[in-house]
Amino acid sequence: MAIRIGFLTLGFFMSLIGSIYIITYLNLMTVGYNFLEYVNFIIRRTECIIFMIGMILMLLSIYLPGGDKYELHL
Repeated sequence: MAIRIGFLTLGFFMSLIGSIYIITYLNLMTVGYNFLEYVNFIIRRTECIIFMIGMILMLLSIYLPGGDKYELHL
């Protein structure tokens, strides 16, 4: 259970950092980039790939079934 919470927290902070960079790079739209050039730029940046890795970590830590031996079922 603690490992799942750790992965959830790690995924949250990774997606937070990635989304900050994605929002920061939105300023490229005012410079003259169109939407396809912006998406092409975002896909190739490693800082923005961290966003997707963080989202995958969060989804896996929430939706993968864990061991039921010590789980509290309400």
